Amino acid sequence: MVTLVIGGSGSGKSEYAEGRIMSRKEGKRLYIATMKPWDEECEKRILRHKQMRAGKRFDTVECYRDLKHLDFKGHGAVCEILLECMSNLVSNELFGLGEKGENLLSPEQTVNEVMAGVIRLKDQAENVTIVTNEVFSDGDSYSRQTNQYRQVLGQINLQLASLADEVVEVIAGIPIFIKGIN
Repeated sequence: MVTLVIGGSGSGKSEYAEGRIMSRKEGKRLYIATMKPWDEECEKRILRHKQMRAGKRFDTVECYRDLKHLDFKGHGAVCEILLECMSNLVSNELFGLGEKGENLLSPEQTVNEVMAGVIRLKDQAENVTIVTNEVFSDGDSYSRQTNQYRQVLGQINLQLASLADEVVEVIAGIPIFIKGIN
């Protein structure tokens, strides 16, 4: 099963996604962390998320790019995968990690690569929960790069929603079921 959890920044979507996973049967839980610790603010956010999942028995796998290359066959039977968060992964794929000689993807390539990675995750676990940001509710005057990012993330969110068995929007910590049953 694939569950897409979408919401604005600070909406409670991560906490909801983790709680949803915890309500399911016990099993191997993998947390795919996509936020590269660029600066002190990122490090604080990463620490907050680590504290949120403390004691929840998630194994953390850091994956800033190239999601489709993750292979969990050596991890035993994987019951749950939590991808946190699609927004960071898309940014990393589209704009890179600031590493010398890295290959940047076009918007089309980014959509294709990210979706191929999601399909690969889906094939490796009983349940995949993906957290993403809703980026079209907060204005419309942005730089060309930011607009490009928003468009790519929007395309990916559309494809994820189509693929997902459940789509849940979280607003102020309250889940609103868009697709599927709660």
